[in-house]
Amino acid sequence: NDERGERQSRERMRKLKVVLSVLTLAAAASAFAPSASLPRGLTSSVATATPTQLFSEPEDDDEEGLDLNLEEMFDMFDAADKDQAFDDAIKKVKSE
Repeated sequence: NDERGERQSRERMRKLKVVLSVLTLAAAASAFAPSASLPRGLTSSVATATPTQLFSEPEDDDEEGLDLNLEEMFDMFDAADKDQAFDDAIKKVKSE
């Protein structure tokens, strides 16, 4: 009878060790899983993005490049030195 109780005790300890091992493994695996609060597509886009893309300002589609040549750039610098309004200066430079 004593032997049977000892065997049951060892069996319970083995089961307890297995359960604790499974719980520990599950906790460790969930620690490295992506957060559930992130949108589904964000995790893959962040994983493939370069650091420059992640920390850069969003591009504004309404903004057009000025495409100035060297002389026009110097004209704009001169206008800025004279505290002229940007819009007026660019109209003047582009009309010349």
